[in-house]
Amino acid sequence: MEQAHSLLLNEDACSQLREHQRAEFVFEWLRFLKKLLPATDRADVKQNQKRLVEQLTTVLTSSPGPPTRLLLAQCLALVYRVGDSLTSSLTVDRCNDIIRSKDDSPSFLPTRLAAVACLGALYEQLGRLLINSFKETTTNLLKAMRSAESQGRCEIMLCVERILKGLGVSAVSCHRDIYKAARTGLTDRSMAVRCAAAKCLLELQREAVFLWSTELENVATLCFRAFEGSNYDVRVGVSKLLGTLLASALEPRQAIAPRPGSKRSSLEEVMELLSSGFLRGGAGFLRASGDMLKGTSSVSRDVRVGITQTCVVFVSILGGVWLETHFSSLLTLLMDWASHTRATQYPADAVSCRCCVSFILRATLGTLLGEKAQIAAAKEICQVISKQKRVVDASLHEGNMETRVSPADVAASQHVLVCALLELGSLVQNLSSTAAPLLQDTGIGMLDTVISVLLHPSASARLASAWCLRCVAVGMPAQVAVLLERCAERLNALKSCPEAVAGYSAAIAALLGAVQLSPLGISHSKGKMVMTLAEDLLRSAAQNSRISIQRTQGGWLLLSALSTLGPTVMEHHLPRLLLLCKCAFPLSVKDVEMELRRGDSFTWQVTLEGRAGALCAMKSLVVHCKELLTDDVISRFVPLLSCAVALLTQLPSIIKSYGNQIKNAATVFKLRVYEILKLLQPKTYEVSFGTVLKQLLNDLTGPEITACAERNLLPSQCYSQDLALLGPGLQDMDQRYIEEQLHGGGSGGGTLEYDSFTIFEKTQEVPTPLPPASALTVAAVQLFGVIFPHLSVQQRAQVLEQFCEFVRQLKGARQQTVQMHVTAAFFCTLKSLASSRRELGPEEVQRPALSLLLGALEGSNPLLRCMAAEGLARLVQVLNDPGFTVSLTLMSFDKLKTARDAITRTGHALALGTVYRYLGGISTPQYLSACVGVLFTLSQDNTSPEVQMWALHALSTVVDLAGPLYHSHLEASFTLVLRLLLSTPHTHVEVQQSLGRCLNALITSVGPDLQGEGAGVCAVRTSCLVGCAVMQDSQDCLVQAQAISCLQQLHMFAPRFVNLSSLVPSLCINLCSSYLSLRRAVVACLRQLAQREAVEVSEHAVALVKELPRRDNTQLDVTIKEVGLEGALFSLLDRESDPRLCRDIQETLVHMMSSAAESKLAHWLKLCKDVLSASADSAAAASVETQQEEDGDRYDDSSAFHAKSESSGPFNNLRWSTRVFSMECVCRIIAQCENRDSAHFNMVLAQEQRLHESTDFLVLHLADLIRMAFMASTDHSDQLRLAGLQTLLVIIRKFSNVPEPEFPGHVILEQYQANVGAALRPAFHVDAPPNVTAKACQVCSAWIASGVISDLRDLRRVHQLLASSLAKVQVGRDVPSQLYNESTFTMESLAVLKAWAEVYITAVQGSRQRDSPVSHHPQQSEEAGTAGPAGAGLLKLVQTDLATLSRLWLAALQDHALLTLPPHYSSHLPSTGGSFYTAETVEQARPHYYSAWATILHATALWLNSTGFIVVDEGPANLSRPVTPTSMGQSTSLSNVKSPEDVNTDRLHLILGISVEFLCSPHSGDQMENINSCLQALQALLEVPWPRSKVGNDQALSVELLSVLHRLIVTRESPSIQLAVLELVQQIICAAQEHVREKRHSAEVDDGAAEKETVPEFGEGRDTGGLVPGRSLVFGALELCLCMLVRKLPQLSPKLTGSPTGRGGQTCSLSATDCRLVTSALAILSELPSICSPEGSVSVLPTVLYLLLGVLREAVKGSVGAESGQLVSGILQALRTLFTSPMSRAEKSRGAWTQLLQCALHTLLESWSTDKVEPGVDEVTMLTSLTIFLLYASPEVTSVEPLQTRCVQTFRASLDSKDPVVLSRSYQLLVSLFQGPAPVARPFILALGGRLVSQLEEAEKSRPQGPAELQAVQDAIRALEALVYAADETHRPQLVAVLLPILISLLLDENALASAPAASRSLHESALRDLMRIGPQHSAVLKALMASAPHMKARLEAAVKGNQESVNTKAQAPPVISKNTPSIQLKINFL
Repeated sequence: MEQAHSLLLNEDACSQLREHQRAEFVFEWLRFLKKLLPATDRADVKQNQKRLVEQLTTVLTSSPGPPTRLLLAQCLALVYRVGDSLTSSLTVDRCNDIIRSKDDSPSFLPTRLAAVACLGALYEQLGRLLINSFKETTTNLLKAMRSAESQGRCEIMLCVERILKGLGVSAVSCHRDIYKAARTGLTDRSMAVRCAAAKCLLELQREAVFLWSTELENVATLCFRAFEGSNYDVRVGVSKLLGTLLASALEPRQAIAPRPGSKRSSLEEVMELLSSGFLRGGAGFLRASGDMLKGTSSVSRDVRVGITQTCVVFVSILGGVWLETHFSSLLTLLMDWASHTRATQYPADAVSCRCCVSFILRATLGTLLGEKAQIAAAKEICQVISKQKRVVDASLHEGNMETRVSPADVAASQHVLVCALLELGSLVQNLSSTAAPLLQDTGIGMLDTVISVLLHPSASARLASAWCLRCVAVGMPAQVAVLLERCAERLNALKSCPEAVAGYSAAIAALLGAVQLSPLGISHSKGKMVMTLAEDLLRSAAQNSRISIQRTQGGWLLLSALSTLGPTVMEHHLPRLLLLCKCAFPLSVKDVEMELRRGDSFTWQVTLEGRAGALCAMKSLVVHCKELLTDDVISRFVPLLSCAVALLTQLPSIIKSYGNQIKNAATVFKLRVYEILKLLQPKTYEVSFGTVLKQLLNDLTGPEITACAERNLLPSQCYSQDLALLGPGLQDMDQRYIEEQLHGGGSGGGTLEYDSFTIFEKTQEVPTPLPPASALTVAAVQLFGVIFPHLSVQQRAQVLEQFCEFVRQLKGARQQTVQMHVTAAFFCTLKSLASSRRELGPEEVQRPALSLLLGALEGSNPLLRCMAAEGLARLVQVLNDPGFTVSLTLMSFDKLKTARDAITRTGHALALGTVYRYLGGISTPQYLSACVGVLFTLSQDNTSPEVQMWALHALSTVVDLAGPLYHSHLEASFTLVLRLLLSTPHTHVEVQQSLGRCLNALITSVGPDLQGEGAGVCAVRTSCLVGCAVMQDSQDCLVQAQAISCLQQLHMFAPRFVNLSSLVPSLCINLCSSYLSLRRAVVACLRQLAQREAVEVSEHAVALVKELPRRDNTQLDVTIKEVGLEGALFSLLDRESDPRLCRDIQETLVHMMSSAAESKLAHWLKLCKDVLSASADSAAAASVETQQEEDGDRYDDSSAFHAKSESSGPFNNLRWSTRVFSMECVCRIIAQCENRDSAHFNMVLAQEQRLHESTDFLVLHLADLIRMAFMASTDHSDQLRLAGLQTLLVIIRKFSNVPEPEFPGHVILEQYQANVGAALRPAFHVDAPPNVTAKACQVCSAWIASGVISDLRDLRRVHQLLASSLAKVQVGRDVPSQLYNESTFTMESLAVLKAWAEVYITAVQGSRQRDSPVSHHPQQSEEAGTAGPAGAGLLKLVQTDLATLSRLWLAALQDHALLTLPPHYSSHLPSTGGSFYTAETVEQARPHYYSAWATILHATALWLNSTGFIVVDEGPANLSRPVTPTSMGQSTSLSNVKSPEDVNTDRLHLILGISVEFLCSPHSGDQMENINSCLQALQALLEVPWPRSKVGNDQALSVELLSVLHRLIVTRESPSIQLAVLELVQQIICAAQEHVREKRHSAEVDDGAAEKETVPEFGEGRDTGGLVPGRSLVFGALELCLCMLVRKLPQLSPKLTGSPTGRGGQTCSLSATDCRLVTSALAILSELPSICSPEGSVSVLPTVLYLLLGVLREAVKGSVGAESGQLVSGILQALRTLFTSPMSRAEKSRGAWTQLLQCALHTLLESWSTDKVEPGVDEVTMLTSLTIFLLYASPEVTSVEPLQTRCVQTFRASLDSKDPVVLSRSYQLLVSLFQGPAPVARPFILALGGRLVSQLEEAEKSRPQGPAELQAVQDAIRALEALVYAADETHRPQLVAVLLPILISLLLDENALASAPAASRSLHESALRDLMRIGPQHSAVLKALMASAPHMKARLEAAVKGNQESVNTKAQAPPVISKNTPSIQLKINFL
């Protein structure tokens, strides 16, 4: 293919190829040429032009395929445009000659079509250059059109369209001729020709004014005829044409001047034109009047659907502003359509027309208008409703009440009301809470208006009104309770009016249905109210025959709707419901037969309605309350169902007796029986199988059956992908709502009045139940599938034989109906068998089953064939018999070989593809080869496009099922697909679509191999790209969608080979396509591209817009130009309503943001801000009404932002849902930046980096972020408010610590205090929904806790908001007007309490930090009111409410504790509920407690810590507000009875219990914050003496706590948690120590000092010293500490290091945190012996010593790393604690301790001698630990030999060290030793005194050179001094006489001092100071020394004199300096 990439065609290479390859080669050359020509130099083109034109003409005359001719035409035109255009007329003549040619052979047709295409392209590109030949060409084309076949006609129409596009106004001379030709084309029998003609006329109307002026009526009539018998594409094309013409007629385009004969039409005239088509079909007078005489409706549904689409196009072109202005007139005209007698003659027609009008309203109001305009439109609709209601009311009052309204009046008004109410409901539901102004407008009285329609005589109007109320309730959940109350009240008041009973019961049912869609629910009391109402209606139904039916229906409707509230509500009402159901049926089956003898027509009607209602109530219970369906409940159902089934058999005789008037009631009753049976387990009604089966057979095959529309029955049974064979699916259309009308059979479509019981279903859209007869067929089919698997083999065979017999015997339409029903029923059976893994049965069952499916497979209905093929796949799956599968496929092969009719061939071809669908794919190569061969042959059958389409679809299925096995057929398949793509005519779109599916399957089959470089792979890849290119050029949108899908697959497997520069523009152009399936494909592809190459995608999109010609600019392109592709996607998201498409758009935006948000931060934030600001009333949303502060502050929160309406910006009138998404995007951007550069959250860094490089940072946009959060938080929409508050919360958390560089000591958020306050205030308004208030509480607490607020006044402002919420919580849940479910009170209360808890925790922590000496800050303000940081004021503020808060916190914790009990304790829960939840809402309340308990627990523990567990009288007298009625559950009510000790014990156990339960829970993995809260709470408790004593007294509790903490250490790696655990263990050990100490003390006091010998020993181990694992606190602590130590230092365990000595490989160094952990563990270990008895301490001591010395050894060896200093001090402290333990001195253990400590000392000395040779050993630490042994262990330990001698030797060796640091530390330690006890000090003084003196004497000769050596000498002097003072008074003078000469010898004379180094000078000064200090104390010795040594005296005097002079000099210096100091002292340092 590379050889095709040249300017001229490589004819040599081309001639060597086979024919099909040649076509591909030529196509590839043309593709390349099309890209190359615009980029080639003009001279080059001119040079080669002649040859190029020749080559192109050769291609033209060689019968090119449709895609090739299109490309050929474009290339030929490009050659002339880029090169020399003079010779173009020759080519035009050549083409004209070809068209005139008389050759009619099929082989010449492609050449003729290519010539037509070339003409179109030439005129389009060259335009007026060809004006001379234009007329001739046009005449030639139009003449040829008369005799051309469909392909030719289509191509000519498209060619003329291009000619018109190229010539523009110059083509005016031929406009009329073209118009005439297009007229005939518009009603052509070929749909492709109609589409082409519509396009041609659309282009023509740009210049031909007559089309939308004088000829408008004719064109309209023509278009109506074009709609008749049309397909979807024609309706889209023609409606676009007619809509454009009508819009032009109404508002002519400015570019065209008015011409004679043209006039502007009015809206009424335009709508009259459409009305004539809608109501009369636009037919001529004679035909219409003839139809009138016959009494038939002549307007076909497709005409009405086409006109509906036209109307939408018409309004859309005129735009939103026009619609806003003219909506009133448009609405009136549309309502005339809905109510016109011609449109509503038959019920099905009326339903269809209402759908059309509703669609027009929905498609225009919903997409074109902003929220404000929608509210105005809703008001208009309200006025229409009131007007209609007045008409009906007037006619009611004029006549007597008994005569009622005339049916015609009611009929006319009902259709208007239905359309108006449904649209009003949709508007309000979509506006959601932004529709609040509409409800508050008293002038309109919307709710009153809607409710008044509930009394309308027509059922459809009443149901529409009920649905509208439901929509209001869904949009504004606060209205549910209000409306329920109101309707219930009216129902009670108007019980005797049949319309009122029917209307209000429907409204209540609809409102109950709305609760399912409301997150806030309704109060449980409403359920009781509805139950009472329903019961009352049913009981009183028999009292008044006039309203019996309405009361019966109403009662059961209410009961059915009640079940939707779920099991928690229904469990209270279940007994009453079952009783009512029981009353509706006879007592037994015998009574059913007896009933037949009684009653009349009316009685039976009421009875059947009642029983149908009871069955519906049972069904609703089964669907919505599965949990309540116990065996007992089902057993109560069984007798009722038996009676219902028995009555089924009697229905025919009842209908026979009482006529057809009860037929409908009988049908509905039967339907209800089938529906409930379908849902229950078949075994529950096994006894009734025979009867039910008989009924089912009758309903499926009986003589009275009505044909159920195939589209209602079959699509659900077919495989979803096979439905593509039937054309575009309804789910892929924007117009699905009206297109359904064309597929709904005779019934038109569903509507609410067919089944009022659907009004409470969980759906956003209006339910459209089928008519009862159709619904009965569907239910019968489904029930058959449920029952059949439970029949015996004999019954199965019999039933299937019967089915086959029926199909064989019947003929015509009835045969088709029965065949469809029985096949669908059997298919349901197969599905049921497959899912339950049951068998079908033996041969006698299989034979009729196969016969049935094969009959359907060869049926004339394509949908039936699809289902039969899927049925065969299911049959094969169920039988799972390879032999049967093979025989089935062989039979299909045989059929395909012999059959010649399309139907048989299509069915069996599809069967070949589907047979292996459920067998895990195709696994036999033989079958695959045979199958591929047959399907290849069929797919090349040009005579039947239908066969081609089915065969190719089957081939795509085979490719999918064969997997890797297919690889051997890939090359042939690609060749076939490409050949067919290049040769299939554009008119056979369905074949192209199947080819697209095939190509997609093939690409998937090749998979990642597409990336390869081999020749074969390259060829395959080229084939894929060529195939995609062919499909992209198709006229059909579905084929284009397939092309995009294929390219998406290709991009997934081989991204390098997909050219984004051509793909992205093609995607962007189709973003606004009128085809939903194409838009879906485009966005799905963009989503994938954005995951990898978001930036490139954006750039290509913007580049495209710049290149587009002006005339093609759409709104989308303008948006891309302004705000990039991402902005266009936001616009699209706002317009789209398809959920899948919206989800894909959102994901695409998220991917684009994640890759580009940081690099284009300002762009994305501005985009989000523009989207957020783009509401019609952004000014209103942004300005917040706030009450003035009570204390009249200098400014108010509301002054923060009076947001002015933004400049219009790129967006306008966006919906709230789009704005919510923009806020979510802002949060995502913040989260993204968090993981990137730290400068995003640091103003100083950001400003610095901004100077050096052009990067952008989030902190620089903080003002915008706050503004966006503010705007969202104060919007009308509740969802947007929640999103805004969440964004504000994120901002506070991320930016609260960012300092403000311009004001040191302040943070950046301080300047936004007023803004945050203003954003929060509306959320605390009395009308705010609870979820908004709960979120605002979270933001409040985060704001206060962040520490941003420094001013107490600002603090008070936010505090007041929380205080108001607290008051609301105190009032409790006994508020009379409960708008929402009780669980919302739980949510709000706990959110408030959690917020207060967070604030209190912050306040306490702040005050503790302030009180601790380390972080004591000076007061930052001199005002008394705002002293210090806000923490102090904060604690004062909280203190005022603390008494109330503490009670509420304890009550919440008590609730939480009860709710966490296991399920089998549920009976222990209080029957009335807890303090903040009711018994009915337990399940809904749990999540709210779960999110709040930990913070509340921490706060409660801190409060108990602050009170010290002293119970004060917290009666209501002390509170500023009333205390909650349920505060602290039972405990407060019993506080008078319980002692303070008991109350405290309860509180302690509550907190301990909750904490331990949570910490033990295996689900606490992701709850790190909660774990921290628990640990901090326990720490706070154990800081207080009383709880410590409780824990100390209860050893079992302590042990349990330790085991829980041990588990935490093992399972949590977080250092903060591990540290907290160890601190807590220390507290527990401390509590145990206090307990043991107290016991010992009391025992001593009791027994007196004299009897000390007999004092019992307290502490663990008692007399034996044994510690029991699991019960011993000491053992538990040992385990925990060992675990921690071994995790950090595995060397301690010989097992872990793999060597017997435990000296395995070196570990990695410990961090500072690790050192803290190890230190804490060692501290705990050292305390353990003190809580043991003497014997116990002896048991523990070896372990403790082993671990301490092990860690010491690691620290000494330096293996712990750089942070060892902190660790060493911890080790030494632990040793000291251990040695001073009271157990070391206790009589019973003293000996053992001495022995063990001697062993430890020996170990230490041994390790010293072995480790000393290693490098890096820390001698200082070793010496220090030795000193601690010597000083703190009892002298008996160290005074024995040889230990004492070895210790002395160790020190002597250290004194010989060359390291001054070691020397220095040795001297310091000797000071401690010399000052120690005499037995310890004496041997060291004797051994080392002399050595010390001699070292000091040497110092005079070798004076210190550096600070370390200086320090060593000074420390040696201290040591000698200590030695002197350690001697007796008698010997001290002799030693002073040794010390003084040494000191004097260190002095320097005057000359030496001046030149001496710094260290010598410092030594001189310190020696002089020591002499002046010691000399006077021992003056006698000094004098004697001076006398005996004159040289010493001289040296000392000189030194003293020199020192005195230097002191005098310093004393005189300050005054000199002071002259230069400034006279004014600055108080602030500005540097």
